[in-house]
Amino acid sequence: MRFRAILSYLCVASLAGGLAFAAPPAQIRVQVNHVNLFTTVRDKRKSVVTGLKQDDFQLYEDGQLQEITDFSAESNLPITLGMLIDTSGSETYMLSAEKDAASRFFGRVLRKGDLGMVMSFDSDVDLLADFTDDRGVLNRAINRAQINVASGGPLAQGPLSTSDSGGTNFYDAVYLAAHDKLSGEIGRKAIIVLTDAEDTGSKIKLQDAVEAAQRTDTVVHILLVAADGGDQVVAKKLTDETGGRMIVVRSEKNLEQAFDQISEELRNQYALGYTPSNKAHDGGYRKIKVELKNKEYSALARRGYYAPNE
Repeated sequence: MRFRAILSYLCVASLAGGLAFAAPPAQIRVQVNHVNLFTTVRDKRKSVVTGLKQDDFQLYEDGQLQEITDFSAESNLPITLGMLIDTSGSETYMLSAEKDAASRFFGRVLRKGDLGMVMSFDSDVDLLADFTDDRGVLNRAINRAQINVASGGPLAQGPLSTSDSGGTNFYDAVYLAAHDKLSGEIGRKAIIVLTDAEDTGSKIKLQDAVEAAQRTDTVVHILLVAADGGDQVVAKKLTDETGGRMIVVRSEKNLEQAFDQISEELRNQYALGYTPSNKAHDGGYRKIKVELKNKEYSALARRGYYAPNE
């Protein structure tokens, strides 16, 4: 089924009183009475900190200190990655460099057991490669990304959504990647977006894209590729709320450095698990804050989750 119909429905639903997500439990990384999350730790020089122990962390839910019951340092846990490439006219000057850097990134990051997919977005959102561990397939998909060109065809080959607005469907792309693609995956999940974060055509709102990522436990990283700096407010909200990073990119050298930072973080994370003191299964949003006892360090982690419903 084409995703145009899905987004058209969501558009109507939002006008009628706000989007309502009824995600089944399998789409939420919150088990009954247990929450799992991944975090990266950096020092004041922005270097990744490794070798920490469970006692080095403090974890709060809605301001209440929680007991961490599960802990591990994760460097080889499989990860599922979505690469989203902005192919609107504003990215013309950097698209070639973006494609080269994205291909090299997959080559460095993907290991046995990992999966990747590739999407492009402008006035359409196109699935260029579905989940695969074949780097050749991913590289060819990246190379097919073109400025303002829709691929057409069925789901596995063509547009996930189509807009009649002629604008840039950034929010739609993030929503579809998280809600419709990554929701069925397990383990670590991340979306990396190459964009200026300026949306001019999506059917859904920024908050809906954020919520889709939160509900599917998907971290969003944004490489903000824009000569003028792009929309940093939008990019920061998406990344901060999901535990990702926003990195401003103004040159090909910066692009390589940004991918190196994301690669380093994906391979140096800590897994934390806890049983919430709030036992209510009300579907409400709970705020999470991860701190380090050593105040020289800072933790990057998602800021919350949605509790399960009864």
